[in-house]
Amino acid sequence: AHQSKLDFFCKLGYGKQDICKVLENLGQEALEDDVLKELIRMGSKPQALESQPQPSSLKLVARGSCSASPGLKWLGDDDSDSSDCLRPIVIDGSNVAMSHGNKEVFSCWGIQLAVDWFRERGHTYIKVFVPLWRKEPPRQDSPIADQHILEELEKQSILVYTPSRKVKGKRVVCYDDRYIVKVAYEKDGVIVSNDHYRDLQNENPEWKWFIEQRLLMYSFVSNRFMPPDDPLGRHGPTLNNFLSKKPVLPEPKWQPCPYGKKCTYGNKCKFYHPERLHQVQLSVADELRAKIKVPRNLGEEEEQQNP
Repeated sequence: AHQSKLDFFCKLGYGKQDICKVLENLGQEALEDDVLKELIRMGSKPQALESQPQPSSLKLVARGSCSASPGLKWLGDDDSDSSDCLRPIVIDGSNVAMSHGNKEVFSCWGIQLAVDWFRERGHTYIKVFVPLWRKEPPRQDSPIADQHILEELEKQSILVYTPSRKVKGKRVVCYDDRYIVKVAYEKDGVIVSNDHYRDLQNENPEWKWFIEQRLLMYSFVSNRFMPPDDPLGRHGPTLNNFLSKKPVLPEPKWQPCPYGKKCTYGNKCKFYHPERLHQVQLSVADELRAKIKVPRNLGEEEEQQNP
């Protein structure tokens, strides 16, 4: 887990010393997003930021802009290689199909909806794993809908069948979940499933971290494939950053002060005050004096007048 995190942030351009220091402070189980926040807080900058971009080679044109301006490759919004910035997708075909079929029917259309969703986002590496026996004619105890979709996806080199065979009339099935996790781990991609793979998490500690950090759950809403906007919870990365190899850092947004103009913290208030934007930061006492136009040495003047 330590090495995989180290490699991940080294790819982003951060120095090894800074990464090791943060991991020592936060612990090896820290989320990628927390490590990233701590690196930013420390003032650590990727090499792409510290070094000047090379002329012509690293110049990117922002969307909606006519002029070429130097940009940051790691934050890249370049359409030409956008697919290189997106993570490989490995779909648990059985889980998706049964979910779309309300756990009663193996609905191949559900797999197609999921594949189309990632295609539209620009992902080029998409693999779907399905047990080989799903090729067989459907039985009453395991109904299949739109089975022809499996054949079409296989022709497109998207669908992969995990092996199975019959020995003395009994079907011997290889564990497809192990294929799914292994390929996703080796490709440093994302697993699309509502299964938590707890048995595989216990089997391999590196897989445990990977499954916890790279499992994308989903829902089907009126035949629409919908992953969550916050795959790792409200404090985790956004869906776009989760599916990207090079996450885009959000611009800092100041939280407005809940007390507004009634705030009595003055320049010590850590929240944003739009009404104080163009004002000199004064202490609370100085603000009150300024409002009633009372001089600071009022007491001294009174003493001089009344000795």
